[in-house]
Amino acid sequence: MSRAILQDSPNAALDKTLLSKYFDLPQPQDRIQAKYIWIDGTGVGMRSKTRTVEFIPEHPKQLPIWTYDGSSTYQAEGTNSEIYLCPVAIYNDPIRRGNNKLVLCDTYYSDMTPTAANKRYKCNQAMEAVKDHDPWFGIEQEFTFLDFDGRPLGWPKNGFPGPQGPYYCGVGADKVIGREIVEAHYRACLYAGVKIAGTNAEVMPSQWEFQVGPCSGISAGDDLWIARFLLHRIAEEYGVIVTLDPKPVDGSWNGSGAHTNFSTKAMRAENGIAEIEKAIDKLSKHHLRHIQAYDPRGGKDNERRLTGTCETSSIHDFSAGVANRTVSIRIPRAVAEEKKGYFEDRRPSSNCDPYSVTNALVRTCILNE
Repeated sequence: MSRAILQDSPNAALDKTLLSKYFDLPQPQDRIQAKYIWIDGTGVGMRSKTRTVEFIPEHPKQLPIWTYDGSSTYQAEGTNSEIYLCPVAIYNDPIRRGNNKLVLCDTYYSDMTPTAANKRYKCNQAMEAVKDHDPWFGIEQEFTFLDFDGRPLGWPKNGFPGPQGPYYCGVGADKVIGREIVEAHYRACLYAGVKIAGTNAEVMPSQWEFQVGPCSGISAGDDLWIARFLLHRIAEEYGVIVTLDPKPVDGSWNGSGAHTNFSTKAMRAENGIAEIEKAIDKLSKHHLRHIQAYDPRGGKDNERRLTGTCETSSIHDFSAGVANRTVSIRIPRAVAEEKKGYFEDRRPSSNCDPYSVTNALVRTCILNE
């Protein structure tokens, strides 16, 4: 059936059951496969390659620094093409399993300065500076499944599905598309050690969301990038494309965001609502700076999404409110009633770099930059 739907998808036509007999082969006790993963020069795309390691790593600093051809990832010229891969986080590998690992890496030029795509470097500096405030983040990653023709998976080839309404958190073959991939991804994240909090079908058919958090400090960005990698990797097996484009379908269809929930120790304490209101006031004075940090093209991608319609605020204006999904910053109703907790920044696009988002929040709300 998938081959009939995904006529142009090479991966959909491959027999995945053949791989199992090779994965069943015994692996030497003193050898593991470490898949190094990094962000390429687009700031959105991810790359990976694997090396054999003769021990089971327990800390990223135990793993060797590696290099790759940056001229093939939009990060270097051929005359000086090698980019350094520096391991920063280790996860269990849910594809190869056993003792094999996924290794998230930072990228550095030949002089060991961070690449333009390495937003983690400055983010980590900020997180170290505010660690006494114990910043927590929860990121709601929306995405859409596509067929190889670029249209959302399962949509009519020469038309559109029924209007939005029955699809959000829906159930039934006429309302939900691609649940198998979502279920596989959820379990893979749990196995890997990603702090995945949940998932749900979204407002547009073939659009979904998963949530990562609450994560403290830099781990929010680390976990989200690994969760994204696993989503692309698992969808690959099904022959399906995942897009993080913030407006994959023009018109009155919901776009995709990465709503970011944020709190500090003071916000979570009694009468923390006062700290939340102070943070929102600071954010109101730096709206443009945050818009520029909230998608990889300095706000250009979000222009298509933040129109003031389809459950978004206007990109041009800052706003805040309780239980309001058409504002920049939403205070959940329960937070307003309990007078403590967190707020939700609804502006980040689905293809944002979570390091840029969390870095901007910390620097504005805590460091007063």
